[in-house]
Amino acid sequence: MTHFLEVDDVTPDDLATILALAERSDPPPVLAGRGVALVFEKPSNRSRSSTELAVVQLGGHPVSIAADEIGLGVRETAEDVARTLGCYHRVICARTFAQSTLAAMAGAVDGAGMDVSVVNLLSDEGHPCQALADVLTLRQAFGPDLSGRTIAYVGDGNNVARSLALAASMAGADFRIATPPGYELAGVEGIVAGHDPAAAVDGADAVYTDAWASMGQEAEAAARRRAFAGFTVDEALMARAGPDAIFLHCLPAHRGEEVTDAVLESPASRVWPQAANRLTAMRGLLQWLLGERPPDSRGSSGGAR
Repeated sequence: MTHFLEVDDVTPDDLATILALAERSDPPPVLAGRGVALVFEKPSNRSRSSTELAVVQLGGHPVSIAADEIGLGVRETAEDVARTLGCYHRVICARTFAQSTLAAMAGAVDGAGMDVSVVNLLSDEGHPCQALADVLTLRQAFGPDLSGRTIAYVGDGNNVARSLALAASMAGADFRIATPPGYELAGVEGIVAGHDPAAAVDGADAVYTDAWASMGQEAEAAARRRAFAGFTVDEALMARAGPDAIFLHCLPAHRGEEVTDAVLESPASRVWPQAANRLTAMRGLLQWLLGERPPDSRGSSGGAR
């Protein structure tokens, strides 16, 4: 069974197919009569709304489940939760702290022989559904061929940065990242990494940032503000990017910290189309997981397996 726990769970061709499906104006009801479970260990705004609506638009029924309703790893093991949900749902989407929780859920449904896909809505290690929306937004700005384009990420080498770096590379774009010392992005090859925001942004086609302190890091917020001094994306930094550069942010934004109001609300900002693309991208991903393919990829209208 196919799962989507990180961007590199798919091939570059798969990524292109998912994005092509996302851009369909008439998605087929591949989830008709089927359920999709949405498990949230962490609070959610965009992930819940985009996923629930994508499921509905594909004819399915979403069921959102809060952390205290199942107690992952406390009341029930992740494996038992996954096998139970797999009795009712075709897809299990989970927003968790540990990546290992998602891996355990995927392993459990596979081991039980269930026809169920597990999707990472966010973990401490990756945010692959956000990366799909990011690449979709880049394609809308620059066309489907992103080869030769440069994406500059300024800030924490976190889960968002990791998934974006993988997706950018698979889409043919160059990825640069500037982080303070001690906050580097680890485990991703083929990127340009440093500690100077200006060097990362120079001539870039897109400038991306994220919150300096993510959920679960609230106790570190003050220390991180000190460490990230000089890493705010402001008008002066954006001016170093290419003449047609766009600005991206996965939200929520802490205005005046990682980005200024002037940049967030500028003509270069694609933050709101990017947020809207969370729905579009999720719709494409769910179609792909159900076996749907674009008509021109096989000479027919396709269909769910």
